[in-house]
Amino acid sequence: MTGRAARPPRAPGGPAPGGPAPGGPATDGPVTGGPAPASRVTDSPVTGSSAGDGPDTGGPAPDSPAMDRSAADSPVTDRSAATGPAADSPVTDRSAAGSPVTDRSAATGPAAADTPRPQPAGTATTARRDPVPHAPTSRLAAEAVTLAYDQRVIAENLTVSVPDNSFTVVVGPNACGKSTLLRALSRMLRPAAGAVLLDGRSISSRPAKQVARTLGLLPQSSVAPDGITVADLVGRGRYPHQGLLRQWSETDERVVRESMAATGVAELADRYVDELSGGQRQRVWIAMAIAQQTPLLLLDEPTTYLDIQHQIDVLDLCAGLHEEQGRTLVAVLHDLNHAARYATHLIAMRDGAVVAEGPPGEIVTAELVEQVFGMPCQVIDDPETGTPLVVPAARKRRAAGAKAAAVPDPAVSASG
Repeated sequence: MTGRAARPPRAPGGPAPGGPAPGGPATDGPVTGGPAPASRVTDSPVTGSSAGDGPDTGGPAPDSPAMDRSAADSPVTDRSAATGPAADSPVTDRSAAGSPVTDRSAATGPAAADTPRPQPAGTATTARRDPVPHAPTSRLAAEAVTLAYDQRVIAENLTVSVPDNSFTVVVGPNACGKSTLLRALSRMLRPAAGAVLLDGRSISSRPAKQVARTLGLLPQSSVAPDGITVADLVGRGRYPHQGLLRQWSETDERVVRESMAATGVAELADRYVDELSGGQRQRVWIAMAIAQQTPLLLLDEPTTYLDIQHQIDVLDLCAGLHEEQGRTLVAVLHDLNHAARYATHLIAMRDGAVVAEGPPGEIVTAELVEQVFGMPCQVIDDPETGTPLVVPAARKRRAAGAKAAAVPDPAVSASG
């Protein structure tokens, strides 16, 4: 892309990815990409895998980003000591800002702490205020959510907390709710009950463009507008960072080039997306998600359509984003061995519920694999990384096990 002409400025009034630009009501749409051309019937370059998975429209959001100053910005000052001990040294409660409470009453001994000093006439007594709650330890969480498409419930009373600065991977059998959970975390699906929280506030209450600057999404199935080039599609990842006073810049151009180089699609910059193979298109979508430069990045089956070499390349890239740039990643993967090798936090799901979660080395066992996937196996140490390596049982062993399970226990038959 060296010598490439500067990209024309985006229209300031164009739709934001997943919702309108600030100043209008936000919608609960995808948070990646930018405006699509008029020739394509789509609100964004990112489209769900089926009509039933379409974005849910939330209520109107405030015109300006909401600021939660309840904790760090306004430390609580406890002035009740003005009528008790140490009137000249008020106790400051800094627990909400991350500092321990300093109690100086012990400096004067128990008697001084228990016996109030005489106060001047007319001194007002200030009631003690309750401490401000601590800021959430996880920026992204789902609390007791019920997820459904129309009347079909996928998960009920599901609670998931994504550890900050982690590479979290969600695994489980088909149709267990993995992708549905990711859609809810990205605001593409509004929970029927419960809430998804981003930085301690309901994600649906935030303006779409503000969410898009914090959280990026690679959906399971994406559809590009007709006649768009690779460079232009990757450039749409920069749309959340633009506004009336900030149009396309050299920084945007540089980020697009770096994102395409990182995913190995730089040589495809001038090609039309619809001319590419499935694996090439997948890498272009990943480049767009990376170009968005969000601290939180959700990836739904990012290795789909990729050969083994490009699968490892993409997962290495994700590991680099986590380890070197400190980003929090959440990915849905079907390859359990890839998940165990790359994840710092693993969530195993079945039938819309979390069966186990934690570091892969602590939770991945043969018993868990059989419980979640129904597959007999052995779990050994990966000779390259030392992480758990799942070795499925041979066909004959599995067939023998199934046959033995089908034979009734004579003791049970006799007692019946």
